[in-house]
Amino acid sequence: MGLSTNTVNVKGKLLKHIEKLHENEVYEVLDFVEFLQAKHRSPVVYSKKTKLEPKKDPILKVLGVADVEPFADKIEQELYGR
Repeated sequence: MGLSTNTVNVKGKLLKHIEKLHENEVYEVLDFVEFLQAKHRSPVVYSKKTKLEPKKDPILKVLGVADVEPFADKIEQELYGR
């Protein structure tokens, strides 16, 4: 199935506009397009069998940072008044 005439026209207009942009603005357009594509991808579903890899996940890398002194005591004081 091919693209509709309207879609082809819109893509042509986009290309004309993109060609007139400064280099840093082209990167912004690319970033936005990649954001739109990521937004429409299916979410990652984790199961009990999924192996977590802290070295590859930035959130897992810092997990537990607040468990060390002096952060742990300050958090306990803020949350529980201890």
